[in-house]
Amino acid sequence: MLSADGTATGFSGVTLGRAHVYRAVDDAICVHGSRHSCPSRWCDCGFYCFNDARAARDLACEPDYRGAVLLEVAVSGRYRRYERGLRYSRQRVRTVELGRCECGRSASVLSDSGTGSLGWRKLLPICPTCVGDRPVLTADGFARLSGGTIVVTAEPSAAGPVGPLAGLATTQTLVGAESPGAVAVLGAELALLQARLDEVQQRLDDLTRTREPDEQEG
Repeated sequence: MLSADGTATGFSGVTLGRAHVYRAVDDAICVHGSRHSCPSRWCDCGFYCFNDARAARDLACEPDYRGAVLLEVAVSGRYRRYERGLRYSRQRVRTVELGRCECGRSASVLSDSGTGSLGWRKLLPICPTCVGDRPVLTADGFARLSGGTIVVTAEPSAAGPVGPLAGLATTQTLVGAESPGAVAVLGAELALLQARLDEVQQRLDDLTRTREPDEQEG
């Protein structure tokens, strides 16, 4: 996303979060307007991260997400598990991969899509062949307007639209025991499991204390 005055860049979600624009370093908010902390157990809010890079590549092939970019992120804060990975309260975008142009070639720049939201214009990855004389924002330009803390890369050239997408390396990707992302995921899941066990133990203790007086009266 590019601000209306052209001085800042951001990102929007691909599902419910597409109505909200967040920056390269930002905290999650509840798009339903609730004031609870994100991510909430009773809500679908939070930044969503995949455990498996293949899931991100598969999602990018669906028609609704063909214009999406793939992000490598560092996440922190509160977290909860969902069916494809983890969702977090704070995110820092490290790299942006532009992916494919609508024609199927590797994209190298960003161009105005003709759509957007209040105060923001939506950008789409586009290849040198399709760009023509359109005004574009280069990868370096996008990174600079994002605060200079991220790296924007283009997908390696491929012969046609059936070529494989470049690998998405996220901090949460399970690629082997030596991967820091694998350690982060396992550590987070262990902490989540421990929290669930503590909650079950607390409920069991409450039930036990409730039933003890009844048993003594009988």
